[in-house]
Amino acid sequence: MARDALDELARAHGLPEIPVVLGPTSEFRLRARLAIRGRLNSPKIGLFEFGTHRVVHTPRCSIQHALINQVAAVVRRALVETGVSSYSDGAHLGLARYLQVVIERSSQTAQVVIVANSATPEPLRALLDLVRERLGNQLHSLWFNAHLERSNTILGPVFHPWYGPESVIEHFGGAAVHYPPGAFGQSNLDAAHDIIGYLRSEIPQGSRVTEFYAGVGAIGLSLLARVGEIRLNEVGEHSLRGLELGLAQLGPEDRAKVSVIEGTAGSACREASAAQVVIADPPRKGLDPELTQTLSQDPPERFLYVSCGLESLRHDAAQLTSGGKLRLTGLRAFNLFPFTEHVETVARFERS
Repeated sequence: MARDALDELARAHGLPEIPVVLGPTSEFRLRARLAIRGRLNSPKIGLFEFGTHRVVHTPRCSIQHALINQVAAVVRRALVETGVSSYSDGAHLGLARYLQVVIERSSQTAQVVIVANSATPEPLRALLDLVRERLGNQLHSLWFNAHLERSNTILGPVFHPWYGPESVIEHFGGAAVHYPPGAFGQSNLDAAHDIIGYLRSEIPQGSRVTEFYAGVGAIGLSLLARVGEIRLNEVGEHSLRGLELGLAQLGPEDRAKVSVIEGTAGSACREASAAQVVIADPPRKGLDPELTQTLSQDPPERFLYVSCGLESLRHDAAQLTSGGKLRLTGLRAFNLFPFTEHVETVARFERS
């Protein structure tokens, strides 16, 4: 189990038992990607059974925000009424592949994306119009996403706006953070707030900071009141667009503190050398090897590692501390994924 593995990691580095920050266990999920499969007159919208492309219909999922369930019900009825077919993985036929829903907390409205096996939204025009009409003032925005490849990837590369604003806006540490529909975002924002607040408390006032895997800037933009300067590294096109929208809303003094470094973390690893504090929030596979090597050989005063992958954290921690220049001085776990074996862990490393 995750708790046992983290306690073992803590003991190996002489740390006490790890505190676990808990959160709500119902309606905490504000972001969902649901598969659309099934027959023409009886589509299913839900999750794949493990290891298959068989969809389990989830009309009353208790961990999702109630509006996500409502959106799924509206889309399901609209699919039937407009005669839009569901995708078949084996035949690579059918139109509607996935439904993505993101809830904006301040407005309690839904950003909705219909992912389809079509190059243009024209075959789904009636469906899109009906979804917009049925959701009414509960709709934040409506998007079409073209996904034509045989692939387990959920989103395709091309988004077409159908209605509404370009991004959902959330606030962290007073900063407006923008999420276009193709950008990565955490689904459990209550837990994400706890993580970001904890990270802020670990940043000495006036520090020079570099953040890798910065996404749309949820962590980095929240730190502006504490940092002297911050460099944000990101590679994803849609996340960079969200970051651009967030930066555009800053006042001149805060904007002057921020530099954006585009590209992979590995290619930008030299940016760590100018920082007193480095932050990284990588995908589940962990840190780019080039970044791990740079941090272990020329470490900053403090490195804050936000990990969603326990095995990658254990591997990276061993690499980071192997040269004796960095030591692991703190671990804290956050229950970002209730009812699973996964946790989000913040590891603090400090220069020896």
